[in-house]
Amino acid sequence: MSDDVSEKLDILIKLQAAALTASMESSKGKILFLSKAGLRPKLIAEIVGTTPNHVNVTLSKGRKPSKGKQKESQDG
Repeated sequence: MSDDVSEKLDILIKLQAAALTASMESSKGKILFLSKAGLRPKLIAEIVGTTPNHVNVTLSKGRKPSKGKQKESQDG
C-alpha cells in the first residue's frame, strides 16, 4: 500500500475513533474501548492525547480484577 493511502487511512481511523469516543468522559473508558476495537497502544495514545506507556498501563490495570471483586469471589 502506498504511503499516501496509508496516511489517509490513519487520518480516517483517528477521526472515526475521536467521534466514537467524544461522549466518553474518562480517558480510561476511551482507552479500553479503542483497544477492544483493535487499535494499537501507539495509535490510541495519539487519539486520547497521552503516551503509549500510559495506554499500556491502563490496559494492564483494566485486565486485572479490582481488589473488591477478588475479595467477593474469595468470600463466596
